[in-house]
Amino acid sequence: MSRASSLDRRLAGEIESFKANGVYKRLNHLASKQSAWVEMEGRGRVLILSSNNYLGLCDVPEIIAAGKDALDRFGAGTGSVRFICGTFTIHRDLEAALARLVGADAALSYVSCWNANEGLMPTVLDESDVVISDALNHASIIDAVRLSKAQRRVYPHSDMAALEQILVETRQARTRLVITDGVFSMEGDIAKLPEITALARRHDAVVAVDDSHATGVLGRTGRGTAEHYGMLGEVDVVTSTLGKALGGAAGGFTAGSAALVDYLVQRSRPQLFSNALPCTVAASALAAVDYLSAHPERVTRLHDNAAYFRAAVRELGYAPLAGETPIVPIIIGETAEAIKVSEMLLEEGVFVTGFGYPVVPQGHARVRCQISAAHTREDLDMALAAFKKVRSRLNLR
Repeated sequence: MSRASSLDRRLAGEIESFKANGVYKRLNHLASKQSAWVEMEGRGRVLILSSNNYLGLCDVPEIIAAGKDALDRFGAGTGSVRFICGTFTIHRDLEAALARLVGADAALSYVSCWNANEGLMPTVLDESDVVISDALNHASIIDAVRLSKAQRRVYPHSDMAALEQILVETRQARTRLVITDGVFSMEGDIAKLPEITALARRHDAVVAVDDSHATGVLGRTGRGTAEHYGMLGEVDVVTSTLGKALGGAAGGFTAGSAALVDYLVQRSRPQLFSNALPCTVAASALAAVDYLSAHPERVTRLHDNAAYFRAAVRELGYAPLAGETPIVPIIIGETAEAIKVSEMLLEEGVFVTGFGYPVVPQGHARVRCQISAAHTREDLDMALAAFKKVRSRLNLR
């Protein structure tokens, strides 16, 4: 047994404080495919209401088969970075499909959208520039902003007056890049993209949207926040993930002008110094994009399911945040209560995660439900019955 270093002792003490404060995360182990229903160790068959598998593509046979075929054709690994040992044709084909999907000239894939975000701002911005970020942006955006040498400004969530004031105050900068989530993951609301874009155009700024929770989700055919607003092709830069609605495996991408993508190929450190996305994952993702294009009814079903669940849970007396996305945060109040609701729902066979402080503000703890096109109406009714039972047992307000 290795000795306990001073670092180990400190970390062990902090872990004990996590447990004492009720913020320690315990992993639930799945023994089946990520689907509407899964086999969970120690729990049996459980309904998943906390997955980013928005279109239910994780277990589609054609998507699984594409990954298997790529494993046979391209092998298990990529060997090195793309410019050193060669770029596989599957990456080129995937990137062309992703660019078409979001209405861009070109795209570049990464092993995650986290990498895509960290490969964007530190690469194209320096001390002469300003990056302007929504206060509720995803942690990957926050970390990417911190890595950049650009000046940093943050505006209150979706506050367009504050955004314009920052644009006025930073007009001497070489480049102003406004970055926002398309769909905010903890709130489930949608960025005010038309207003953001109009302000950026007026003040000669660039707009980047992280569409991780919108790709495959928003718009009539699932092409994201821009399609939702009828603005496809009008956003300067789109980053997004392949790990949520698009089959849920892994990977991310940045899409934009041909010049931007070529510059990222030349200078983006996460792309230059790490192996490419595994070919089997790239092939599955490409099959997912093709499947989405051929099956827009999945997007329609997702929208219908989300609207049904949101309205029904409100009728039970809960307080979901207003919105139109499949992310339905149900406000409980205190962190301990939210965690208790989550635990009791799991006892009823429904897996949904509770979030409290410091992830969300004090008094705004919630369980975050995530609806899928794979859910049947019977699935949703079963989940609603569990919510009704838990509300009665806890006597929630």
